[in-house]
Amino acid sequence: MIFKELGSTGENIPALGLGTWGIGGYEAPDHSRDKQTIALLEEAIEMGYTHIDTAEYYAAGHTEELIGEAIQSFAREKLFIVSKVWPTHLSSKDLPKALKGSLKRLNTDYIDLYLIHWYNPDLPLKESLSAMAEMKKLGFIRHIGVSNFNTNQLKSAIAVSSEPIVCNQVLYNIEDREPEKELLPFCQKNDITLTAYSPLRRKVISENVKNILEKASRKYNVSIYQIMLAWLLSKERVVTIPKAASVEHLKENLQSLELLENFELKL
Repeated sequence: MIFKELGSTGENIPALGLGTWGIGGYEAPDHSRDKQTIALLEEAIEMGYTHIDTAEYYAAGHTEELIGEAIQSFAREKLFIVSKVWPTHLSSKDLPKALKGSLKRLNTDYIDLYLIHWYNPDLPLKESLSAMAEMKKLGFIRHIGVSNFNTNQLKSAIAVSSEPIVCNQVLYNIEDREPEKELLPFCQKNDITLTAYSPLRRKVISENVKNILEKASRKYNVSIYQIMLAWLLSKERVVTIPKAASVEHLKENLQSLELLENFELKL
C-alpha cells in the first residue's frame, strides 16, 4: 500500500481506499447479499484496504451496518474509516444525532474522518463546523472535512472552522477533470487532501481518452482501469476510493499501485 499525508496532520493514510456507494443498496437497503458483502469487506481489509469510505445516506444507513459487521475481526486502530453527514442533518441539534447514528451502525466509538456530504446553503457553515468541532473535542471524530465543495465553498469552510479542514472529497477521474482548474491547485497549495470518488469510468469513456488509455495499457501491460487509478494517485495530495464488487476487482485496483514508481501519462 502507498500512504499519503492527510491534510497537514502528520498522519499518513492509505492512498487507495475502498468506496462503498451501492454496497448493501443505494437509496434504500438491500439485504439480499449481506453475508457475501460482509465476507468481501473482510477480505478487502485483509488485502490492505484499511481506508474505508461510507456515508449515512448510503442504503439509508445499511452500508454502515455492513461495514460495522465486517470490521469487528480487526484492530480498530489499524483502520481509517470515513463517513459523511447528509446536508439536512447539519444543524447544531441534528449533526450530533446523525453522528451517533453512524457510530452505532458502524459499531465503533469514533470515526477517523467525518465529512459534510454536500454544501447546504440554507444552514450557516459555521454552525455545522462548530458542531463537528465539538464532536471532535468529545472524541467521537478524529478529523473533519467536506465533500462536493467547490473552491469558494471550501474557502468559506476554512474561514469559519475552528478545526482544520483536512479533506475535500469530490468527483474526479480521467474524464471528469473539473477539479484541475482551481480546486486541486488550491488543495495542493493549502495542504488539503483531495479524495477522488468515482475514479473509474467503466461505461462511458470518450474515444480520445480511450485511445490514450489503451496505448498506456499496452506500454505498462496492465488494464486501462489500473492506468486510470495510477494517473490519479500520481498526483500530489490526491487519494482515491474506487468501489470493488469482487475479489478480482479488489486485486486489480491494488495492483495499480505497482505502476507508480515510473509512471507517466500525458493528456
